[in-house]
Amino acid sequence: MSAYEPASPRPFPFRLAFQRGLQATLLFLALGAALLLAAGRLDWWQAWLFLGAYYLISLTAVLNMIRTDPALSAERSRVRAESKDWDKAIVAAQGLLTLALYVVIGLDAGRFGWSSVPAWLRLLAILGMVPAFGLPAWASRVNTYLSGTVSIQADRGHHAVTHGPYRWIRHPMYAGMALYDMCVPLLLGSWWGLLVGALMITLVVVRTALEDKTLQAELPGYADYARQVPFRLIPGVW
Repeated sequence: MSAYEPASPRPFPFRLAFQRGLQATLLFLALGAALLLAAGRLDWWQAWLFLGAYYLISLTAVLNMIRTDPALSAERSRVRAESKDWDKAIVAAQGLLTLALYVVIGLDAGRFGWSSVPAWLRLLAILGMVPAFGLPAWASRVNTYLSGTVSIQADRGHHAVTHGPYRWIRHPMYAGMALYDMCVPLLLGSWWGLLVGALMITLVVVRTALEDKTLQAELPGYADYARQVPFRLIPGVW
């Protein structure tokens, strides 16, 4: 008998997959309803194309995370008792602004047509969606401590992650979120939506600064990492 015994395959967590898939589906339905109800029409093919792509990418990301790192998926679905109160408030504000973003875009681009975004800029926004989704996906692939709220996960051996996109910026997840907030209104043709997106990006910047300060003060090794990688969101800028 061989001394080497291959590890048995890890069972797929179907219950967690159902819970996280349901969360993604409910979020998609809420945002889709906000967009289309505000637009007051169902014949807006650009919105349907965007919503379909958004749902497929989001669901694929959720299921892939469960397959590769179920502990991270479970972590992102909980709010720890030690999560920072200021971060809970920012997350709640971001949720409300996200809903407002789709309502404003629906009213503007879908119903009243207040804006006229040139085709080349909408195409640029489509290209921008690649890193907007790709950066968070890459970050979650290499950082198993990427919690949904700011907290030090001592029970999970939390330490500074320095590889993957973290070699260039300290908060790639937030960089992707900021790109998303900028690209979605442009892609769907709404300057007014971009104003809401600007508010959301402001919150991302504030959250980045506060989280970074927290990590430097409380996470072992993070201050040294911050000296090696000086930029938080944009290489060469900040």
